[in-house]
Amino acid sequence: MPALASHRKPRTRVRATAPAVGLTSAALASVTLLSSQSAMAAPAPKPSIEEVQKKVDDLYRQAGTATQKYNQAKEATDKQKTKVDTLLDDVAKRTAKVNDARRTLGNYAAAQYRDGALAPTATFFLADDPQSFFDQTHLMDRMAERQQQAVTEFRTQQAQASKQRAEAVKSLETLTESQTALRTSKQNVQTKLTEARTLLSKLTAEEKARLAELERKKEAEAKRKAEELAKKQAAAKKEAARKAAEPGGSGTETGSGSGSGSGSGSSASTKAEKVLAFARAQIGKPYVWGATGPASYDCSGLTQAAWKAAGVDIPRTTWDQVKVGTRIATADLQPGDLVFFYDDISHVGIYKGDGMMIHAPKPGANVREESIYYMPIYGSVRPA
Repeated sequence: MPALASHRKPRTRVRATAPAVGLTSAALASVTLLSSQSAMAAPAPKPSIEEVQKKVDDLYRQAGTATQKYNQAKEATDKQKTKVDTLLDDVAKRTAKVNDARRTLGNYAAAQYRDGALAPTATFFLADDPQSFFDQTHLMDRMAERQQQAVTEFRTQQAQASKQRAEAVKSLETLTESQTALRTSKQNVQTKLTEARTLLSKLTAEEKARLAELERKKEAEAKRKAEELAKKQAAAKKEAARKAAEPGGSGTETGSGSGSGSGSGSSASTKAEKVLAFARAQIGKPYVWGATGPASYDCSGLTQAAWKAAGVDIPRTTWDQVKVGTRIATADLQPGDLVFFYDDISHVGIYKGDGMMIHAPKPGANVREESIYYMPIYGSVRPA
């Protein structure tokens, strides 16, 4: 009997196709092509000398700002350290008082243990007479008062010692924060200066020469503006003198570098002379950020030292110096006035007259005379 044919359909074999492999190959080829194109892309254009000059100036200005933050942090650190040292001394003294009070209590306790105590009835019967009893009772009461005073003194000293220890711990924490801010500010200054030096080091000799020429043009323009201010101030001074000489004149000169004829004006003029004499003596000394003399200065370190030489104490940072004394318009500047620069008030110089100042410019430069128009002016003050 013939075998029956199977009604089951034969299993269809599915062949693995190659499109996936082809797609992957195409993707890899695209990535390779893009990579090749990126590698062959033209490098970023080299900045122009003008752009380099602007970048370097910005970096030095940022370094100046960071320097003021460093000065601020250092001042806070020094003050906090002094406070901590004082508190620790107070804690030591208070601890000694606590120990004294503790010894006093110990002496009372030892005496009471050694001598013992009698009940009031027994004391009455053992007394020679009633008056002796009352005398002994009064004496015991006074001793009890002294003991109570000793206990109170001990508790007071102990509480004060605990309070001062807590203050010392808090001050130490603040000191740690100030020291951290000091380290951060120092690092920021160094970073900005390194960036500026790196940028300058990449210039060719020809590019450095072009940069120097741009600096000369900038200085010449600043000097021209200073000369214009000097002429205006001279004219204003001459006009003030003419009015003062007229019948009924006040006899007082105002503005343009001339002081009042009064005693206070004479005193201010004397201080300004001392400020400028000190500043001139520092010309040629190097700028060093964070320095306050006598071998080197930063900008606010020089102004602080100069006014101190005139017997006037002003704060350490530009941000604090700009708040002292009287605000002065540029046209009314007089020798000794402080001129501040940039919107962030990160630089300061000492006005010497005729649109010029003495200042500690930046790292790599020395204390020198320069036009006040070399940098954008923020404002000016007369400290005293």
